[in-house]
Amino acid sequence: MKAIILCAGEGTRMRPLTYTSAKHLIPIANKPVIFYSIEAIAQAGIKELGIVVSPHREEEFKLTVGDGSRWGMKISYILQRQPKGLAHAVSCAQEFIGREPFLVYLGDNLLENGVTDFVREFARGHANASLVLYEVEDPRSFGVAQLQDGQIIKVIEKPKDPPSNLAIVGVYLFDENIFEAIREIKPSWRDELEITDAIQRLIDKGYRVTPHLVQGWWKDVGKPDDMLHANRLLLERITPQIDGELDSRSQIKGRVQVASGAKIINSELRGPLIIGEGALVEDSFIGPFTAIGPRVIVRQSEIEYSIVMEGSHIEGVGRIDHSLIGRNVTISKKDRRPEALSFVLADNSQIKLI
Repeated sequence: MKAIILCAGEGTRMRPLTYTSAKHLIPIANKPVIFYSIEAIAQAGIKELGIVVSPHREEEFKLTVGDGSRWGMKISYILQRQPKGLAHAVSCAQEFIGREPFLVYLGDNLLENGVTDFVREFARGHANASLVLYEVEDPRSFGVAQLQDGQIIKVIEKPKDPPSNLAIVGVYLFDENIFEAIREIKPSWRDELEITDAIQRLIDKGYRVTPHLVQGWWKDVGKPDDMLHANRLLLERITPQIDGELDSRSQIKGRVQVASGAKIINSELRGPLIIGEGALVEDSFIGPFTAIGPRVIVRQSEIEYSIVMEGSHIEGVGRIDHSLIGRNVTISKKDRRPEALSFVLADNSQIKLI
């Protein structure tokens, strides 16, 4: 079995951050989003992975992700030259897949318990396709599956009157028949080839499509608030580990990770939180559900429920809350006042508050 991760989307809901970086490479709990997908695929025993990217992001992915050797797998890069929908992105990988069954993983999805059980269940059965489903309170903004006798008999995209509360998660398993189904469908009103249309085509032709219900949480990190929530979910799972330097005036409460080379001076860390390699926190408070990236400098500031990416410098800014701050951002302030500030800032931004 092989796998593909679809990462060719433009990430418009994550702008301005995605003007300078692919959303799948934005770090959550100090690790790029796509790394969690790759780890889940590797844990399922899959050794060959293709990452579908747009041409202008190919080098960025190659530089960040590499050849897959760190996960014990081989990674290839597949170009989707035009954004023509998820089904089109899958079809771009046909040569890479060949005739093997394969896993499709949307690169902005996170599953608490990975995909190992899903892959094993598919390998034991005789289905032509299988979809991961998740129970939601209001399924009207999702693709929805209708079940009968343990099989999926219909998939509907964003229905006004949903036949069930089972949302289609962005993780699928297919055999080679999906490629023929994609060739037989027509573009939607968005002028895209929809994966739900291809799945419905399989069903209409009599192929067996089965459900797999998610155990644990599922998160689609397509927007800044989703990123911050996913950061919280992942930080809730960390174990304490202090590899950096902590002076006698600093305090740690709760589960905190401080990477090697980081320095904590006269500051309070209240976890769960993570501090990256080479970071400096001085005369500051870092609160729960915060990820401070490598080589970040925080002085005379308070930060809580936020992601601060590599190389940023925050000084004298009072309180920052519920923020997503890109790489190499500078935020400074002359007068330190007690108001709370909230940002979504792209890489290399500079903010001076006066």
